Amino acid sequence: MPNATVLPLLEPEVEPCCPPLAERPLTAEEAERTARMFKALGDPVRLRLFSAVASHEGGEACVCDISDVGVSQPTVSHHLKKLKEAGLLSSERRGTWVYYRVEPAVLAAMGQLLTKAAAA
Repeated sequence: MPNATVLPLLEPEVEPCCPPLAERPLTAEEAERTARMFKALGDPVRLRLFSAVASHEGGEACVCDISDVGVSQPTVSHHLKKLKEAGLLSSERRGTWVYYRVEPAVLAAMGQLLTKAAAA
């Protein structure tokens, strides 16, 4: 029987955006980071792309499966880049295609931020 080495799973290095709004006032840095995320989602095409990735089976989507949002392919690439820069998506190239996935830690932190704010 061959010797098998079990490697630990690495968690993505993603910082949560901020504490819940009702917990304490945001610092300037937390406000900047949070604003980048919400600004990225403030564009209808980006929001559609983000939703397409988040709702795709398996939690990730090939760019070939989510490009039908009413804009050209270069524009889709631009919007996906902005979502990545905001820390909302990560990507992995597999052959000629790029697969995108939502960063779960960021999504959870943004949800917690809004949930706590609504409950306050």
